[in-house]
Amino acid sequence: MKRTTVLKSAAVLGALSLTLAACGGSSETAASSAAPAASSAAPSAAASEAAPAATAACKIGTMLPQTGNLAFLGPPEFAGVDLAVQQINAAGGVLGSPLENLTGDSGDTSTDIASQTADSHIAAGVSAIIGAASSGVSLTVIDKITGAGVIHFSPANTSPTLSDYADNGLYFRTAPSDLFQGAVLGSLMLDAGVEKAGILALDDAYGTGLADALDANFTAGGGTVSEKIIYNPQAAEFSAEVGKLKASKPGAIAVIGFEESVKIIQELIKQGIGPDKVPLYLVDGNLSQEAFAELPEGIMVGTKGTLPGAAASSQLQGELLTVNPELTDYSYAAEAYDAVNLIALGMEVAKSCDGAAIAAALQGVSKDGENCTDFASCKALLDAGTDFNYEGQSGPVEFADNGDPSIATMGVYTYEANDKYVPLLDEFVTGAVPTS
Repeated sequence: MKRTTVLKSAAVLGALSLTLAACGGSSETAASSAAPAASSAAPSAAASEAAPAATAACKIGTMLPQTGNLAFLGPPEFAGVDLAVQQINAAGGVLGSPLENLTGDSGDTSTDIASQTADSHIAAGVSAIIGAASSGVSLTVIDKITGAGVIHFSPANTSPTLSDYADNGLYFRTAPSDLFQGAVLGSLMLDAGVEKAGILALDDAYGTGLADALDANFTAGGGTVSEKIIYNPQAAEFSAEVGKLKASKPGAIAVIGFEESVKIIQELIKQGIGPDKVPLYLVDGNLSQEAFAELPEGIMVGTKGTLPGAAASSQLQGELLTVNPELTDYSYAAEAYDAVNLIALGMEVAKSCDGAAIAAALQGVSKDGENCTDFASCKALLDAGTDFNYEGQSGPVEFADNGDPSIATMGVYTYEANDKYVPLLDEFVTGAVPTS
């Protein structure tokens, strides 16, 4: 069933057409070049004429966190990529040959690992690079990747900075801009009766972008931001930042960060404003099944957080566990899985491994036509000359001209224990992604 809710934020009401699903299963910034007009058309029967003879295998490469401050997001993202590649090749591969997947690390913004990985993948002739998880990391390599004519496709970037970046029409993502997450998180806090909130956010494109979006939506809905503190994630400790926040007497606290969030929450507890005293809200960068296990028992219970994408279905979780039996977290696995399938279907429609040709097909692959949810079923429709619409495991994608999803789902989760968060399906939001 479905129900609607009144969102208190006027900014949210103005920007989103939202449905609450109860059973939902520094670089120069310029206008992003849109993909060629052909990209907005769904695959046509002509595109599915006799399959071409087998060609040299198309290649993709991953640039995902094996190390760095987002390494906890690496396992589910790698598993999503690997599962999709397995299924694609079991269905006959791409253009008659197996799809090749080259693995690579992204590190974080304190290293140049991502640049080295991008160089290696480009030299190997990949059509697309999947990653990074961190928006800040992606911004360090996007010029290199798209300048080489290679698709840069992230399953987890959310910084609004990337929406209008000059990317030659080659940057795509399956996670929505944080303008969406900020709107949903702001409404979540307002609906809980929060009148005054404090924000602690790391100093990078992701942290400041989401903090600004939350601030704008929370205040537009009638709330007051007592303090918005931007911190250095490499700092040894955060007593000064937490002390300043405490002095502002917030009624709730939002922490926007990565692995350093553990230290911040420890300091919140130490100064008497831990989640057992003041409601705490987390986001996709720090929502974790493992990071807070050693905090005082039960202190995270009731803490809420937001995470883009539909909740991973039990079927998808089971399939991911066949790839990596040690998975405990599924964050962005579905987005990574969808990214690979979309790229592979773009290759089939374009009948090419060329990055620009694939990019021109991606918008049509993601919208209009008969729905299909994996490579094999979509390829069957394509071969039959039927227009198709890839409906992702992460929810609807439907690329806008700038490569962002124009429709997306935002999940809301709550902690039942320090090491266990669960979806609140009644509070998931699916709707149009704001553009400003």
